[in-house]
Amino acid sequence: MPEEDLIELKFRLYDGSDIGPFRYSPASTVAMLKERIVTEWPKDKKISPKGANDIKLINAGKILENNKTVGQCRVPFGELPRGIITMHVVVQPSVAKAKTEKKIDEAPRKNICSCSIL
Repeated sequence: MPEEDLIELKFRLYDGSDIGPFRYSPASTVAMLKERIVTEWPKDKKISPKGANDIKLINAGKILENNKTVGQCRVPFGELPRGIITMHVVVQPSVAKAKTEKKIDEAPRKNICSCSIL
């Protein structure tokens, strides 16, 4: 594939730091990008994804679907032809895991009245 056909992307994390830039083929899928983000994730961050399903990618205000390609996600206007596209990364744990953690947190609590009547 010619060098000019590759799309250069970087990924902005929650604290303003970046992963990348990396060059991708327009045929690369969003799922492939997420896998790369998980492998390149900085080890010193206190919030980190466990897998690709814990990540949401946002470009131009839209959450990108895993089955879409990079070429389909490009914004046709406002981007320089040779510019780097910045995608925002949101780490969001899977729903099943969040529900399990919530149940564990609520289990030790007991309703105890601590009122004193004089």
